Parts: sequence; structure tokens; C-alpha cells
Amino acid sequence: MVRPSGTEAPGARKCGQADTHDELRARVSSWPPLRLARLRCERESVGVVSPAAPIIDNQWERGMRRVIGIDVHRTFGEVVIWENGVLQRSGRVEMTRTALEGFCKSLRSTDEVVIEATGNSMAVSRVLAPFVARVIIANPLQVRAIAQAHVKTDKIDAGTLASLQAAGYLPQIWTPDAATERKRRLVARRYQVVRHRTRIKNEVHSILHAHLIPRCPHADLFNGRGRAWLVRQPLPDDERSAIDRHVRELDRLAEDLTLLDREIAQVAIEDAATRRLMTITGVNLTVAAGIVAAIGDISRFTSPQKLVSYFGLNPRVRQSGLGPAHHGRISKIGRSHARAMLVEAAWAAAKAPGPLHAFFVRIRAKRGHQIAAVAVARKLTVLCWHMLTRNEDYLWARPALIANKTRGMELQAGHPQQKGSRRGAAYAYNVKALRDKEMLLAAQAERSYERLTAQWKARRPKEPARGRLSSAGHK
Repeated sequence: MVRPSGTEAPGARKCGQADTHDELRARVSSWPPLRLARLRCERESVGVVSPAAPIIDNQWERGMRRVIGIDVHRTFGEVVIWENGVLQRSGRVEMTRTALEGFCKSLRSTDEVVIEATGNSMAVSRVLAPFVARVIIANPLQVRAIAQAHVKTDKIDAGTLASLQAAGYLPQIWTPDAATERKRRLVARRYQVVRHRTRIKNEVHSILHAHLIPRCPHADLFNGRGRAWLVRQPLPDDERSAIDRHVRELDRLAEDLTLLDREIAQVAIEDAATRRLMTITGVNLTVAAGIVAAIGDISRFTSPQKLVSYFGLNPRVRQSGLGPAHHGRISKIGRSHARAMLVEAAWAAAKAPGPLHAFFVRIRAKRGHQIAAVAVARKLTVLCWHMLTRNEDYLWARPALIANKTRGMELQAGHPQQKGSRRGAAYAYNVKALRDKEMLLAAQAERSYERLTAQWKARRPKEPARGRLSSAGHK
């Protein structure tokens, strides 16, 4: 409502007058204020007025609810408290366990604490959780009010987190339990060791390439025969010293990789979900453990499409107005490590007979082998969702191959070797006749899939939307 000049309400602020309060202010029902604002003209001046807030008759919203936003850094965190629609700065707290426990004494059991997902956010959440009602970890990629703000300070960022949570607009992430978090750390460390080993091998190959050394005639440059060939190559003294240093580093990384593989196997040997995923042809222990660690609780994904989107294997879609939808490359938004392992498993599954091989061949004929491998990775993701949701093994599993994988996992975990004349469960994989029989059954399943897809017929494209929405006078 616009009041006549000189009839302002008592205590009301005139247009263009500065606010007398220093603290930040936020109103739950009017977020974001600028997008929903309207202009008011009064005595040749323009002011921004937020829409009228709805009356909320809720005791929790009126006086009892309090939201604490913390902008977490490496050494400190900026604290802003939202209470009754008002933001108040509470200072800084050091990012140490002792300082956080002292800060928790000033909190209430009904408070809600909001922090952004950073490297130490899980540790901060574990310290604060026993003292408050909830600890929410926000997704920084989706908090656009912080990422695209023109005025960006720690105080404003913490206040934005608290205001978004109070308004119910905060995009939060799922917090894993301690066991799942340990699995993720083991898998991530192994991935880092493998990448570092690959980088060192590439440096050795670049040295040989720079001095016109031909390719190694052996299968592996870094096995016994390959290293003996490498010693005989004519190289300068400094390059020879660099290669020796790289080879010693590779030996040390191999020891670290063995220890990490043992820890991963010890954790996965008691996990039913990892054993179930290992029944898929092309999925070994490393891939299965990585996928299970990335997924965590499968019940948080209500459909296989949500799991595909979580791994970033869904295509980008652009559509506006009456125009058709354009599908692009995969989004690659999500857990990149799990996506890379799924693509590696897809290449292995595409080489073995079975329905996945037939699917790979069908897509490769249309789009090429690279896109076909990504399509198989997406198919594996959908397959994993159904297997973990229904608690069922892979339908076209090969029993001898599964027994061999299981025994390899036990040995990798440090179980003793069985000696004597009694045959173990993995002996069947050493019998060529049994392996050929299982491969024949997988080939039959592949032919069944080929017959199924051969009956599919291409449908005519639907009538364009522009034609359907044309006016009645035009035909």
C-alpha cells in the first residue's frame, strides 16, 4: 500500500533512508528478495519493497527455531545465526576439535547447523551432531545464491546458508556412515596410487621417446625382461639416474598398492552387496567395491535413472518453448571415480560373450565404439540398481568364474592357501571343458538378445509440436 506524503506509519523507514541496524536481515517467506521485488515510486524516488509475507501461525517458526550457518575454512569458520527472521553474526570459531566442542556448549538441542561440503565438513559434522537437532551439509554446486553473488564475504555466505535452510530451499547432500566413509577413503587412495604409478610410467616412456629409443619388444616394459632391456639402452647419465629413480618409485608404489588391495578385500569379503556385483561378467573386486562405496545406501535412489544421474552417465538435455529437445553428451556431474570404473568394467564386459556384448555391438554399429562403451557403463549402472534393490545375483552369471573371483578375493585379504589333494571351489575354472560350457551358455543368451532386438521396428517420428499447436484457422 502507498501512503500519502506525510502519513508514514510510526517507526517506518522513508524511501532511500538507510537501515539503522547493522546486522544482516532475512525473511523466510521472501527469499530471494530481488527476484520477487516490485518497484515503488514516491516523491521522485524509487525503492525496492519485498512482497507481503504470509502469516505463519507456528510456534516453532515464531520463537523456538534457530538455524546456525557456518562458512567453513581450513583454520576457522564464520558463524551467523538465523532467529525469528533476523541474522546475527556470532563471530569465528577455530576448526579444531577442542574449539568446536567449546562452541557446541553455546548451542541448543533444537538448533539446526548448516555447513557447505568441503574437505573437513564430515569431521565438523561428527563433532556438532551430538549437541544439536540436525547438521545439514549443503551441496556447493547447487547453492547458486552463494556461487553467483556479486558481494561475497564469509559473513554473507554463512547468512545465506542459514536463510536457505530456514526457507526450506537448501540443497543438501547425503551423509554416509562411518563404514561407508572408510570404504570411500580406501577406494580413493587406491585410485590416487594407480594414477601416480601411471604418471611415472609415462615419464619413463617420454625419456625413451626423447632419445629415439625404439619400442620395447616385450609385453611390459616394467617387468623383469622389460627392465633388463631398459638397462641396455644407451642414455645420458642424468636420464639414466632419472629412470632408476622412477623404477624405485614404482616398486614402492607397488607395495602400497598391495597393502591397499588387502584392506579393500578384508572389508569387501563380508559385504554381500560387493559379492553380488562380482557375479557380473567384467566386474572384479576393485570395481565392485568402488561402486558399493559410491552408492552407500541403495534405498536413497528411488529409480535406476537417479543412480545413472548420480554417476553422471545421463545425457544433457536442452529444450525450450515449442522446439524439440536436444540430447548432448553425458553430464559428467557426479562421482567421477565410480564413472571411470564403470567404463573400465564396460570394456571388459564387451569382450566376453553375453547380452552385454550384443548390446555393445549393436550400439557400436550406430554410434562408434567409444559411445558404445559409455552406453554399456550406463547399462551396468541400471543392472547394479536392480540387483541391489531386489537382492538378486546376475542372471547370466558364470559359476566357475565367480568361484575364481571369490577365491582370489580371499587370498588378497590374507587368507591362507589350501594345500593338499582336495580340490577347492575355484578348481572348476581350471578345467577348460567347464569354461567352454559356461561360455556356450553365455553365447546362447547373446543370440537370444540379438533375436529380440532384431524384431524391433523403427517408429515414425511424432508430429511436431508446432503443427499441433497451430491456430484453428490454419490447416
